[in-house]
Amino acid sequence: MKDIKRDKPDPNKYMNPYLAGILLGIVIIAAFFFSGEGLGGSGAYKDMVKASVVKVAPEYAADASYFEEAAKAELSPMKSWLVFEVLGMVLGGVVSGAFAGRLKLKLEHSPNITSRTRIIFAILGGIFFGVGSQLGRGCTSGAGLSGMAVMSLSGFIAAGAIFGGGYLFAYFFRKLWI
Repeated sequence: MKDIKRDKPDPNKYMNPYLAGILLGIVIIAAFFFSGEGLGGSGAYKDMVKASVVKVAPEYAADASYFEEAAKAELSPMKSWLVFEVLGMVLGGVVSGAFAGRLKLKLEHSPNITSRTRIIFAILGGIFFGVGSQLGRGCTSGAGLSGMAVMSLSGFIAAGAIFGGGYLFAYFFRKLWI
Protein backbone atom coordinates (compact mmCIF):
# COMPACT_ATOMS: atom_id res chain seq x y z
CA MET A 1 0.00 0.00 0.00
CA LYS A 2 1.37 3.34 -1.03
CA ASP A 3 1.76 5.86 1.73
CA ILE A 4 0.21 9.15 0.71
CA LYS A 5 1.87 12.07 2.39
CA ARG A 6 -0.41 15.04 2.83
CA ASP A 7 1.06 18.45 3.30
CA LYS A 8 -0.13 20.13 6.44
CA PRO A 9 -1.82 23.44 5.62
CA ASP A 10 0.07 26.58 6.58
CA PRO A 11 -1.97 28.18 9.39
CA ASN A 12 -0.46 31.58 8.57
CA LYS A 13 -1.49 31.55 4.93
CA TYR A 14 -4.38 33.84 4.15
CA MET A 15 -6.12 34.64 0.93
CA ASN A 16 -4.58 37.31 -1.26
CA PRO A 17 -6.43 40.52 -0.24
CA TYR A 18 -6.78 41.67 -3.86
CA LEU A 19 -8.36 38.36 -4.82
CA ALA A 20 -10.59 38.54 -1.73
CA GLY A 21 -11.71 42.04 -2.74
CA ILE A 22 -12.58 40.87 -6.25
CA LEU A 23 -14.51 37.91 -4.86
CA LEU A 24 -16.36 40.20 -2.43
CA GLY A 25 -17.35 42.41 -5.35
CA ILE A 26 -18.69 39.36 -7.19
CA VAL A 27 -20.67 38.38 -4.08
CA ILE A 28 -22.23 41.86 -3.91
CA ILE A 29 -23.20 41.72 -7.60
CA ALA A 30 -24.66 38.24 -7.08
CA ALA A 31 -26.58 39.44 -4.01
CA PHE A 32 -28.19 42.27 -5.99
CA PHE A 33 -28.89 39.94 -8.91
CA PHE A 34 -30.48 37.09 -6.94
CA SER A 35 -32.10 38.87 -3.98
CA GLY A 36 -32.54 42.43 -5.19
CA GLU A 37 -30.69 43.60 -2.07
CA GLY A 38 -27.10 44.26 -1.14
CA LEU A 39 -25.15 42.84 1.75
CA GLY A 40 -25.66 43.80 5.37
CA GLY A 41 -24.84 42.19 8.69
CA SER A 42 -26.45 44.65 11.08
CA GLY A 43 -29.78 44.47 9.26
CA ALA A 44 -30.07 40.78 10.16
CA TYR A 45 -29.72 41.54 13.86
CA LYS A 46 -32.24 44.35 13.52
CA ASP A 47 -34.72 41.99 11.86
CA MET A 48 -34.22 39.40 14.60
CA VAL A 49 -34.67 41.99 17.36
CA LYS A 50 -37.81 43.38 15.74
CA ALA A 51 -39.29 39.91 15.29
CA SER A 52 -38.43 39.02 18.90
CA VAL A 53 -40.06 42.18 20.29
CA VAL A 54 -43.17 41.60 18.18
CA LYS A 55 -43.37 38.02 19.46
CA VAL A 56 -42.64 38.78 23.15
CA ALA A 57 -44.46 42.11 23.53
CA PRO A 58 -46.97 42.52 20.67
CA GLU A 59 -48.86 45.39 22.37
CA TYR A 60 -45.67 47.37 22.86
CA ALA A 61 -44.56 46.68 19.27
CA ALA A 62 -47.89 47.87 17.88
CA ASP A 63 -47.61 51.18 19.76
CA ALA A 64 -43.88 51.85 19.18
CA SER A 65 -43.18 53.52 15.84
CA TYR A 66 -39.88 51.65 15.41
CA PHE A 67 -41.61 48.25 15.67
CA GLU A 68 -44.98 49.24 14.19
CA GLU A 69 -44.17 48.17 10.63
CA ALA A 70 -42.76 44.84 11.78
CA ALA A 71 -45.85 44.22 13.92
CA LYS A 72 -48.18 44.87 10.99
CA ALA A 73 -46.15 42.71 8.61
CA GLU A 74 -45.73 39.89 11.13
CA LEU A 75 -42.01 39.98 10.45
CA SER A 76 -40.30 36.63 10.69
CA PRO A 77 -36.51 36.39 10.70
CA MET A 78 -36.87 33.27 8.56
CA LYS A 79 -38.21 35.46 5.75
CA SER A 80 -35.22 37.81 5.83
CA TRP A 81 -32.47 37.48 3.25
CA LEU A 82 -30.05 39.15 5.66
CA VAL A 83 -30.54 36.52 8.38
CA PHE A 84 -29.57 33.77 5.95
CA GLU A 85 -26.66 35.88 4.75
CA VAL A 86 -25.28 36.17 8.30
CA LEU A 87 -25.79 32.45 8.93
CA GLY A 88 -23.92 31.81 5.66
CA MET A 89 -21.06 34.06 6.78
CA VAL A 90 -20.69 32.09 10.01
CA LEU A 91 -20.85 28.75 8.21
CA GLY A 92 -18.47 29.98 5.50
CA GLY A 93 -16.00 31.16 8.12
CA VAL A 94 -16.04 27.77 9.81
CA VAL A 95 -15.62 25.90 6.51
CA SER A 96 -12.84 28.25 5.36
CA GLY A 97 -11.02 27.87 8.68
CA ALA A 98 -11.33 24.09 8.49
CA PHE A 99 -9.92 23.94 4.95
CA ALA A 100 -7.04 26.26 5.91
CA GLY A 101 -6.22 24.25 9.04
CA ARG A 102 -6.89 27.20 11.32
CA LEU A 103 -10.08 25.95 12.95
CA LYS A 104 -9.55 26.09 16.70
CA LEU A 105 -10.86 28.02 19.64
CA LYS A 106 -8.42 30.53 21.00
CA LEU A 107 -8.51 34.05 22.31
CA GLU A 108 -5.87 36.35 20.89
CA HIS A 109 -4.88 39.44 22.77
CA SER A 110 -1.92 41.54 23.75
CA PRO A 111 0.35 40.06 26.42
CA ASN A 112 -0.25 43.30 28.32
CA ILE A 113 -3.92 42.60 29.02
CA THR A 114 -5.97 39.70 30.34
CA SER A 115 -8.40 37.58 28.35
CA ARG A 116 -11.22 39.08 30.41
CA THR A 117 -10.23 42.62 29.40
CA ARG A 118 -10.06 41.54 25.75
CA ILE A 119 -13.56 40.01 25.92
CA ILE A 120 -15.03 43.07 27.67
CA PHE A 121 -13.61 45.45 25.06
CA ALA A 122 -14.67 43.16 22.21
CA ILE A 123 -18.25 43.19 23.52
CA LEU A 124 -18.15 46.95 24.05
CA GLY A 125 -16.80 47.42 20.54
CA GLY A 126 -19.58 45.25 19.14
CA ILE A 127 -22.21 47.22 21.03
CA PHE A 128 -20.82 50.56 19.84
CA PHE A 129 -20.60 49.30 16.27
CA GLY A 130 -24.17 47.97 16.42
CA VAL A 131 -25.54 51.24 17.77
CA GLY A 132 -23.46 53.23 15.30
CA SER A 133 -24.67 51.11 12.41
CA GLN A 134 -28.26 51.84 13.35
CA LEU A 135 -27.58 55.56 13.74
CA GLY A 136 -25.83 55.54 10.36
CA ARG A 137 -28.55 53.40 8.77
CA GLY A 138 -26.19 50.54 7.98
CA CYS A 139 -22.93 48.81 8.78
CA THR A 140 -19.73 48.38 6.78
CA SER A 141 -21.27 45.89 4.39
CA GLY A 142 -24.74 47.43 4.17
CA ALA A 143 -24.11 51.16 4.07
CA GLY A 144 -20.51 51.08 2.90
CA LEU A 145 -19.95 48.22 0.46
CA SER A 146 -23.48 47.88 -0.88
CA GLY A 147 -23.86 51.66 -1.03
CA MET A 148 -20.65 52.03 -3.03
CA ALA A 149 -21.71 49.13 -5.28
CA VAL A 150 -24.67 51.22 -6.48
CA MET A 151 -22.48 54.36 -6.67
CA SER A 152 -24.33 56.05 -3.81
CA LEU A 153 -22.56 59.10 -2.38
CA SER A 154 -23.78 58.10 1.08
CA GLY A 155 -22.08 54.70 0.62
CA PHE A 156 -18.73 56.37 -0.06
CA ILE A 157 -19.22 58.71 2.92
CA ALA A 158 -20.21 55.80 5.17
CA ALA A 159 -17.20 53.69 4.14
CA GLY A 160 -14.85 56.64 4.65
CA ALA A 161 -16.34 57.39 8.05
CA ILE A 162 -16.21 53.75 9.16
CA PHE A 163 -12.60 53.16 8.12
CA GLY A 164 -11.51 56.66 9.15
CA GLY A 165 -13.06 56.16 12.57
CA GLY A 166 -11.32 52.81 12.81
CA TYR A 167 -7.92 54.33 12.08
CA LEU A 168 -8.57 57.19 14.49
CA PHE A 169 -9.58 55.02 17.42
CA ALA A 170 -7.03 52.27 16.69
CA TYR A 171 -4.32 54.57 17.97
CA PHE A 172 -6.01 54.94 21.37
CA PHE A 173 -6.92 51.26 21.78
CA ARG A 174 -3.88 49.63 20.15
CA LYS A 175 -2.63 48.28 23.46
CA LEU A 176 -5.57 45.88 23.52
CA TRP A 177 -4.04 43.80 20.75
CA ILE A 178 -0.33 44.72 20.35
